[in-house]
Amino acid sequence: MKVPMLDLSEQYQGLRSEILDVLDQVMSSSQFILGSQVKKLEQDVAEFSNAAHAVGCANGSDAIHIALQALGVGPGDEVITTAFTFFATGGAIVRAGAKPVYVDIDPVTFNIDPVKVEEAITEKTKAIIPVHLYGQMADMEKLAEVAKKHNLFIVEDAAQAIGAKQNGHHVGELGDAATYSFFPTKNLGAYGDAGMIITNNEDTAEKMRVIRVHGSKPKYYHHVLGYNSRLDEMQAAVLNVKFPHLPNWGELRREKAAEYTRLLKEKVGGHVQVPVEAEGNYHVFHQYTIRAENRDELQAYLKEQGVATMIYYPLPLHVQPVFENLGYKEGDLPIAEKAAKEALSLPMFPELKQEQQEYVVSKIAEFYTK
Repeated sequence: MKVPMLDLSEQYQGLRSEILDVLDQVMSSSQFILGSQVKKLEQDVAEFSNAAHAVGCANGSDAIHIALQALGVGPGDEVITTAFTFFATGGAIVRAGAKPVYVDIDPVTFNIDPVKVEEAITEKTKAIIPVHLYGQMADMEKLAEVAKKHNLFIVEDAAQAIGAKQNGHHVGELGDAATYSFFPTKNLGAYGDAGMIITNNEDTAEKMRVIRVHGSKPKYYHHVLGYNSRLDEMQAAVLNVKFPHLPNWGELRREKAAEYTRLLKEKVGGHVQVPVEAEGNYHVFHQYTIRAENRDELQAYLKEQGVATMIYYPLPLHVQPVFENLGYKEGDLPIAEKAAKEALSLPMFPELKQEQQEYVVSKIAEFYTK
């Protein structure tokens, strides 16, 4: 049996006629830049997120950068974030002119540790970027307390967590802004790059809108240095077709996750640690990520058996070569470094079949038996 990490073909076939129809509408309208499709998506995502404003942009990486710039983060500032995340989180900080300060993670959820965040605060700290990794929110209540105490901004990197909640709070409600990625593999995925920022602050939202169009307002009059980062009308149209299905897809992911957990506990036992949904959290399982003994050997074996897996992420940001100038070394953030050696994400998508999950787990069990 072949089990892909992600299969978007079945989803497309179910939505094909709607998607082709809406794309034809866009092409017939000849309205390709910041048109009605972008406006509709911004309104719907803002309402879904319980946010006052949503600002579409070109991708999730730009979303973080724009949010930081709109909040006034720049040269001389420090931004505290997790070392266990995709490169875009750290890259956006540097592009904004600030210095990333990496801290360790919670060993259970893989998310940033609020205690470590507070320990890392200096007089130069301007903001915190928690990453809601794999679809589960970081401890936003504690982070919000830390931010309030030290007068810091919070930009939530929710690239993997649209629809996630914590004790009734939506992504973005406890921070100053939150960013989404609509990369094709995400829970709500476009057919190319796309991103969005949400905020409850009208002034911040307006700054974001200006920054995404070269910093111009009115057109051709530039008071800030922005850049070209507009959400494409065609991508917005695709996302508008998909958006109403997001809650159901989230529930299906949670069902698949529960089944993986049941099967792994029953058939594999202590060789792997299954994901834990923290109390009060609504986890949307962008990834189903286990900790595995002999992770690399297990991954190689599963590949031989036709099972695709991914390692998110094999090298924490603090020891990435590009950040060598920051002075971190191996051993500085031991929990993140350990996670990088053990984390393995299994196939996860709403259309994943029961027999596929059973096959995946049977091959994991087979590996450890051998």
